Amino acid sequence: MSAQGHIPAPPGDFVLPFDLPAAGVRGRLVRLDSASARALLAHRLPEAASRVMAETLVLGVLLGTSLKLEGRLSVQTKSGGPLDLMVTDYYSAQDDRAKGVRGFARLDRTRAEALAANPGFAALTGEGSLAITIEPRSGAQAYQGIVALSPDGIAASAETYFAQSEQLPTAIRLAAAPLFEAGKAEPQWRAGGIMLQVTPGAQQVDDDWQRLSLILKTVEDLELVDTALAAETLLWRLFHEDEVRVHPAEPVGFRCDCHTDRIASVLRSYSDEDRTGLADADGIIRARCEFCGRVHEVTV
Repeated sequence: MSAQGHIPAPPGDFVLPFDLPAAGVRGRLVRLDSASARALLAHRLPEAASRVMAETLVLGVLLGTSLKLEGRLSVQTKSGGPLDLMVTDYYSAQDDRAKGVRGFARLDRTRAEALAANPGFAALTGEGSLAITIEPRSGAQAYQGIVALSPDGIAASAETYFAQSEQLPTAIRLAAAPLFEAGKAEPQWRAGGIMLQVTPGAQQVDDDWQRLSLILKTVEDLELVDTALAAETLLWRLFHEDEVRVHPAEPVGFRCDCHTDRIASVLRSYSDEDRTGLADADGIIRARCEFCGRVHEVTV
């Protein structure tokens, strides 16, 4: 399955590219552990909403790394349900900073509590849209594609995006689960996902794609989030008949690029009237980053 000297993927916080060359298909396996736990730490969402948010973090990593993007890729949902807004940002590696992801979700808790226990994706989000925005660091023009949210989940919505915007057959499987540890009130969220895509320009047979898509649906949630299950072992279970070839795993962590100086610059562009009431009694404006929870103190 792997070349001699291949270094196995770590238990968590990685993306593992792989190919199925005989079938003309490429793929990526992502598993988040500390990165997803840190991203959700700032929000304290109920379990059902946390699950959707964690899956969206994985989707951002799958998409951003598959494009070999130098810059930022954002996945955003807007909808009419209690979970009416989600935003995840994937950042490519830059200078001494590794690939990273962050996320934010807005939930109307009153409306969410009125739902049945453990509501599904459609009940949480309602009707809405999924937007994928690509912002290259080089200064090239940004790109955005928008599709309707699928009631079947964030993975199905992304598959629709590829079918309509990229016309590239794509299959995605996502999962997330809370890990409860003794002595800790809040669970640590793990999340994982696999994406298969037809390799552009490769010789490919429709029967192979249908077969591989069906295989992907057999992946259990636990297999995607279990850090004790080696990534290579999972890929071998699924695709050993297709001579799966894995590439070196790449680390992915939690990353938030919020900066006090940037916030101060924005606040200074406001008029005195617009800044009225923003400062606390001591004259300092305190702005909380919705992604990481950090409070920036600004004097203007």
